[in-house]
Formats: sequence, structure tokens, C-alpha cells
Amino acid sequence: MMRIKTPKKGRIKREFEKRAPKLVETGKKTLILHGTKTSSVLNSVLTEIYHLKKDDSVKYSRKNDNIRPFESGGETSLEFFSLKTDCSLFVFGSHSKKRPNNLVIGRTYDHHIYDLIEVGVENFRSMGSFSYDKKLAPQIGSKPFFAFIGEAFESVDELKHLKEILLDLFRGEVVTNLNLAGLDRVYLCTALSPNRIFFSHCALRLKKSGTVVPRMELVEVGPSMDMVVRRHRNPDDSLRKEAMKTAPELKKKKEKNVVKDAIQGKIGKIYIPDQKVGSVPLANKAKGVKRERREAKMKGEGQKPTQKKQKQDAE
Repeated sequence: MMRIKTPKKGRIKREFEKRAPKLVETGKKTLILHGTKTSSVLNSVLTEIYHLKKDDSVKYSRKNDNIRPFESGGETSLEFFSLKTDCSLFVFGSHSKKRPNNLVIGRTYDHHIYDLIEVGVENFRSMGSFSYDKKLAPQIGSKPFFAFIGEAFESVDELKHLKEILLDLFRGEVVTNLNLAGLDRVYLCTALSPNRIFFSHCALRLKKSGTVVPRMELVEVGPSMDMVVRRHRNPDDSLRKEAMKTAPELKKKKEKNVVKDAIQGKIGKIYIPDQKVGSVPLANKAKGVKRERREAKMKGEGQKPTQKKQKQDAE
């Protein structure tokens, strides 16, 4: 019989609570790994992806011989690292004669492989190869824009799949409100052919336009590369259905006797029950009245019986 061990230390309990399912999930972390053999180009690509996602990524520099995401049994070590680091995304780089400068990007569900896409890197340019004003360098961790140029992102299955994964990879934590002053960069993805895209990273420069809205210019800051789609694997329909489940929305309690008006806003009615006046106790009498009665009583007791009788006869 297998025993379920519950954590006893507070630090371990808090760590398990962080990894537990939540109604509103936090941002996804990315795991960056090297294969058995990598090239200098691929090492630069993995390093720069790590710098772009430094706040929510984990990078391992050791070579991994037994990771083969597209082969059965080759994803065991990858799933182990995903569970160990609590990462939902991974980027795996490998280099071979058949597939040079190979980059595998994938997602996991419950720390098991969900979907995969494999791209080849060509015409790579690093951040250091671009010359620009360093004041325009975008802040790492800020929310970026995305621009997908080309109809192939809506018609070709491979590019549709790549679009979904790139959005998950670089968008960071999902938020509802944004400060426009913090939007200082954009990712450009241009479809050159049904299986090739041009990927680049640009900074936004605001210039005077003579109006309230400033004119925006793009300054390429890198990295940039051509991505050639090689292999991809979509998730099973049953797994997709399970992963897309959302928590039911909590029904708000209906407020009675409340209406909303466009001018006055929220208007409510208050019902007051009838007051039972007969059962309400009367207020206590004043202390002065009690004292006067007590003094009068004492005076009446001090009178003689004859005086009382004479008083009654006189009346």
C-alpha cells in the first residue's frame, strides 16, 4: 500500500499551496534546457530568451542526453524537470546534422507534455549586434505588444499553433488593467511562407505628431531570427477539453427590493414593520416626583388621629 505523506514543516506546506490549482492562475514559468549537442548560435538563442523572460524562467546549462520530446519515452526527464521547477512552458535546444539549430517549444498540462512545435533557427542576430540609443532599451518584465503579420497565421495549422505558443511564451502574467506608459516594446512576427516566419523584437519610440496622440516609431533592439517550422504535435481532443475547463462562476446573491436607475444609480426600498405601541414600556417617572410623594406620605403619618378626624368633618 502506498502512503500519502503530508508535509509537516510550514515552509513545505506553503510551497505546496503555491503549486496547488487556483481559480485565477498566476503567470507561467519557462524551463530552458540544452540537448546532447548545441551550437554557438543555439546557445545565444537560449541565453537571450532567458534574458527576455528573466523574471519567470529557469535555465539549466548542463547537457541532457536522454531528452527527446517527440519520441516515446524521451519526455520522462523533461516532465521530471517540469515538476521539479514548477514550469508550464519549456524551450529545448539541440543541434544535429539532420536538424541543425533545432529549437523545440512546448507546453505541459499537469506536468505532462501537452503540445510541441519544432522550429529551425536561421539568420540569427543577437541584441549586441544592434546599435541604438540605450535609453530606448525596453525594461525587462514590462508587458509587450504582439503583431502577427500575414494571412498564414489564420489559415495554416502549423503557424496557428506557433502563434498560440509564442503568445504563451512571451506574454507573461495575464492582467486586466495596463498602464500605457509601461508599454515600451513589441514582438513582430511576419509570415514569409507557409512554414517560415520572421521574428524580431523592437522598442517603441514616441515622437511629436502635432496632436494629443504621439507618433510611434519602431527601433529594432533584437534578437531577430527566421523560424522554419519542422515538426509539431497538437494535443489530443480529450486532453484539450480537460485542460480548457474553467471554474464555474460564482452566482451573485440576488438583492431584493433594489433597482438601478441611469441617473440616480442604485435605489433601494426599506420596509419598517408596524410598531406595537401598547407593549412599549413607559418611561420611568422623574425622581423629583417620587421624592414629593414620599415626603407627603411622611407628613400624613405624622398627623394625629383627632386632627385627621377634624379635617374630615370640616370637609
